[in-house]
Amino acid sequence: MLHSKKTIAIPPGETIREQLADREISQKEFALRMALTEKHISQLINGKVELTQDVALRLESVLGVPAKFWNNLETNYREKLARVDAELAMERDEAIAAKMPYAKISSSGWVPATKNIQERVANLRMFFEVARLEQLDNLKIPGIAYRKAGMSEAIDYTLACWSQKARLEARKMSVKLVNIDKLKKSIPDMRMLTIQSPKVFCARLSEIMSECGVALVFLSHIGGSFLHGASFVDGKHIVVGLTVRGKDADKFWFSLFHELYHVIEGHIFDDVPREGQERAADAFARDVLIPDADYSDFISKSDTRKDSIVSFAQRIGIAPGIVLGRLQKDNIVRYSTYTELKEKYEIA
Repeated sequence: MLHSKKTIAIPPGETIREQLADREISQKEFALRMALTEKHISQLINGKVELTQDVALRLESVLGVPAKFWNNLETNYREKLARVDAELAMERDEAIAAKMPYAKISSSGWVPATKNIQERVANLRMFFEVARLEQLDNLKIPGIAYRKAGMSEAIDYTLACWSQKARLEARKMSVKLVNIDKLKKSIPDMRMLTIQSPKVFCARLSEIMSECGVALVFLSHIGGSFLHGASFVDGKHIVVGLTVRGKDADKFWFSLFHELYHVIEGHIFDDVPREGQERAADAFARDVLIPDADYSDFISKSDTRKDSIVSFAQRIGIAPGIVLGRLQKDNIVRYSTYTELKEKYEIA
């Protein structure tokens, strides 16, 4: 007997058990009369095997109860069994849905807005393309490499939503076959775009990366997640997703090159991220944006006036806000200084 909060599924075997008790017939004797094994009779009584039409006809002969009665009991049992299974699955999925950042992703239009938990489950199942949300643990994107601050269950669920949306958006894009060597050679061209506006660099970035077999997806930030970007393999192409809304230019470009390092080094193919990969990706992004030799020479002069920062940025061909961000990160300049140099991107 199985049950959920709303439904009880009672196998036909319970009725058989009652009949045998009333007639004082043992299961061993009953098995002989039914011309079936004792094991099969035990499984039949406990609802572990289906009551077939053949068995129904045998029951009619042995117990004198019409086969139609037994067939109806079996049909009702299987229907309620499926209902119990669905209701229990809904209960488990409701617990998962409650942990999802549903209100935040619905505000971005990723799923329909609703406060009904069962509607949320249904919408999330369609969004993730699964029959049950509990399957998500078995469907995690292999080798996903992502840049985020902090670790928590909430962030993991946010990452799941964000990555799935990136995957769905990437499917709409047309990209060529993956060419990692070409991607490596394209790094300088992408770095040159840091001094351009989003209206210019977005299309060009997407074009460069699609030529290398990478789908570049811009997605809105999910509040409270601290997620900056993610990269992973989906089918025959690679997806790089970046958060964009209200993002400082230095964080945007740092996140981009951080993710590209994961792609170039093949981290996205690893089932389990290896220790040190995130630090290595950070170092790569840092040095691509501001070559270490140039940066060391600049800070050795101890001149961090605004004009000096701008001049240095122009000399190495990068946005001043990126230089300022590096100086702030290294605690050389306070975060409250020269904020006018920090450009924020709004990418639709």
